[in-house]
Amino acid sequence: MSRLWKEFSKGLWDELPPFKVVLGLCPVLAVTKTADNGFGMGMAVIFVLTFSNVMVSLVRKLIPTKVRIACFIVIVASLVVAVELLMQAFAYPLYQQLGIFVPLIVVNCIILGRAEAFASKNNVIYSAADGLGMGIGFAASLTFLGALREVFGYGTVFGNQIMPQSFEPFSFMIEAPGAFVCLGLVLGAMNTLTNWQRKRKGLAVLDNPSHECKTCGICSR
Repeated sequence: MSRLWKEFSKGLWDELPPFKVVLGLCPVLAVTKTADNGFGMGMAVIFVLTFSNVMVSLVRKLIPTKVRIACFIVIVASLVVAVELLMQAFAYPLYQQLGIFVPLIVVNCIILGRAEAFASKNNVIYSAADGLGMGIGFAASLTFLGALREVFGYGTVFGNQIMPQSFEPFSFMIEAPGAFVCLGLVLGAMNTLTNWQRKRKGLAVLDNPSHECKTCGICSR
């Protein structure tokens, strides 16, 4: 049980995809104008990442090494089609908002990276825990960034007005440059927090905590 929790929880902080491992930044920057968009994309990624890990783990011993990446892409693409159909049926306005970024989940480096680095080398239970943890961490990151941009860009969170009527929306925050600025601020805050935690433990301060090899885990598996 301890290892199962470790595989699940690492994606919630130690290997938080966008902010610790710095992967999957395309949707992080593109679809986080609002918290709704970030949450919707996050839910889609949780579904695809968890089930792709499970399926890759199930067939890992049957796939020839030379074609494993192609097989992974076929598995992920099939799941993305399922997500698209579900979104069109039950959340069509959200599907329209996310646009091309839903099918682009197929080439999301987080999903292919976890399939190659983890699911192809571990059993179904651990692979499911890894995918679910990474997916939840990714969804939380997108939702947080979307909420941050929505607050300053619209004065709302999930469409609910939280800023006073006199608040003048900062439209820069919902434009492309605002996405980069918000991402940079969050990365800086997390790096500062990481270094503070390391100081408390008596460890050396890192120049770039987001790119510490130990946070990735790919080479070690």
